[in-house]
Amino acid sequence: MPPEIVFWLAVLVLCLIVEANTVTLVSMWFALGALAALISVMPGGPFWLSLIVFAVTSAGSLLLLRPVCKQYLKKKDTRTNADRNIGETGLCTESIDNGAGQGAVRLLGKEWTARSVDGTVIAEGAQVRVESIAGVKLIVSPLPTPVRDEAATS
Repeated sequence: MPPEIVFWLAVLVLCLIVEANTVTLVSMWFALGALAALISVMPGGPFWLSLIVFAVTSAGSLLLLRPVCKQYLKKKDTRTNADRNIGETGLCTESIDNGAGQGAVRLLGKEWTARSVDGTVIAEGAQVRVESIAGVKLIVSPLPTPVRDEAATS
């Protein structure tokens, strides 16, 4: 067997092994290029021509096929039930202090550990709005406290 065929066959197998171990479309394009180069040297074509065929096929398949493949293999975010808490209002049941690593919020009947979105200390009893969730902690911001009109209450 001519050495050119052995070379391109080895490159093809190596690229396929790498692709099988990564499964992220890293070397598939080079495997296609190696296959095209192997086909170009089979009838006795020159090695320099197979190098050009390899480069053009690899680059072309990378530029043309990768965007299409990425679209179909795109990871879809799975929403969880916890996502429904974002934007909800809760009651601070333990003062929230990011520096001390403490804080709790009662939200929809459940107790959550909580942290302040901007690092401010939020007093116990304050109303808070859930901005996001980080792991099992609510990231909250304080809601403005309503101003009482003393004249209206007396």
